[in-house]
Amino acid sequence: MSAKRIATDIKYRPGYNRLIPQPLGVIGVVAPWNYPYQLSMLPAVAALAAGNRVMIKPSEVTPRTAELMARIVAATFSVDEVAVFPGGAATGKAFVELPFDHLFFTGSAAVGRRVAQAAAKNLTPVTLELGGKSPVIVDGEGDFARIAPMVAIGKLFNAGQTCIAPDYALVPRSRIDEFAVAMQRAVAKLYPTLARNRDYSSIVDDRHYARVAALVEDARVSGARIIEINPAGEKLEPTQRKIAPTLVLDAGEKAAILREEIFGPLLPIVGYEQVDDAIRYVNERPRPLALYWFGDNRRNRDRVLHGTLAGGVTVNGCLTHFAQEAQPFGGVGESGYGTYHGEHGFRTFSKEKPVYYQHRFGLLPMLLPPYGKRLDAVLGWFRQGGAR
Repeated sequence: MSAKRIATDIKYRPGYNRLIPQPLGVIGVVAPWNYPYQLSMLPAVAALAAGNRVMIKPSEVTPRTAELMARIVAATFSVDEVAVFPGGAATGKAFVELPFDHLFFTGSAAVGRRVAQAAAKNLTPVTLELGGKSPVIVDGEGDFARIAPMVAIGKLFNAGQTCIAPDYALVPRSRIDEFAVAMQRAVAKLYPTLARNRDYSSIVDDRHYARVAALVEDARVSGARIIEINPAGEKLEPTQRKIAPTLVLDAGEKAAILREEIFGPLLPIVGYEQVDDAIRYVNERPRPLALYWFGDNRRNRDRVLHGTLAGGVTVNGCLTHFAQEAQPFGGVGESGYGTYHGEHGFRTFSKEKPVYYQHRFGLLPMLLPPYGKRLDAVLGWFRQGGAR
């Protein structure tokens, strides 16, 4: 929070520069339904740390969490410090049209576009934390017995309803079936039952349940191989809104599951020949929010890291780059823009104001009219590059 010393060119000394961070004012936070408390409070805490006031609009899909959050906030902050505004789509629309000093949105790319358009009417700067189809790239020499459990954990955490969840896996074509078997074993060990297993999440509501189920059916109709992993052979009632972990192999390029963000426990597996083919596959699509590399070949790993562009990367793991508070978190391209976490959140919600402290013996008095030999001498000094 303190003023930062900034280098001052010798031509402008003995004056000096400082950079002073100041709060922007009132910050609007629009949170999603998949982690409704965490993804409200993380940006709110960063905004408060920078000295701002905060207004939060939780998702209407999780109304009970929104009401609980409103009670917790009201018990801690006065209404002119932090306030929560539960409500439906109409409330959300009115919220994003307010003239905030900064608007922070986490959610889908489709809604993010509408939020950015609404904010533009007020010239409100926006941070967009969106999703996208985040790839897993598995090295050709990878140990699938070690890799598959890590992919399964990342894919099935919250039943895949995570913005940085692995969306699809790029696997050496000759080892696709081997990888599928390893995934089945890993899932069976992590989730031996599904129906009454509190470790295995339900889909958030009926609309999203139907959407995810439709992705499976569309892939099936298009000729894809569908491998449903249901270790105990249970019947999953639609009222539970639980969908079994599902691998999708040989899906056609036009299949919806390869074009739309999945946000569910489905993992398409796509084959590649050489690592450059995997890089090309990723780069031919919108920039992902996350990318995951699995393998011990450092040369191939570095080719992927330098040859692709993603919001963030975890090597030989999933999701955990999000938890690094010292690192910025954010998207790129269609997966969003702007960052937060730790100091990066403080900077997002601050105006770093540059200040130059003019000294009475500085350069400025020498540039005042009437112009003549004194100015010529100064300009000559500039042309020579000043004091060297």
